[in-house]
Amino acid sequence: MTETISKTKSPSRARMFEDMTVRGLGAKPQRNYVRCVYDFTAFLGRPPDTATAEDLRRFQLHQHERGVQPSSFNSSVSALRFFLGITLNRRDLARRLVMARQPQKLPTVLTPAEVHALLEAAPRP
Repeated sequence: MTETISKTKSPSRARMFEDMTVRGLGAKPQRNYVRCVYDFTAFLGRPPDTATAEDLRRFQLHQHERGVQPSSFNSSVSALRFFLGITLNRRDLARRLVMARQPQKLPTVLTPAEVHALLEAAPRP
């Protein structure tokens, strides 16, 4: 992990790796967090440590308009909250991020004909 940190381009990215390591995040969550911060940086067009509350609002609106699924949307919220709140110590901005609601999935319900067929298939006592 130390090699990865020394090869990074920015001090905030190196610090983020250190913070994730200290908190025990595995390799997969680390890659996901870095990807989410990279996406945010690409959207901004400037370093993410210069972000404002309006930038965060615009990024979340951009994700919604692109049709990002709620699970991916919430994953990027977690990554940005970590980056802003822990790495940059800008908890005021981290609190501005909102989670997307997960749609409730209804359970599969059998039709009356399917229930009848199921009961007919059962052996009689």
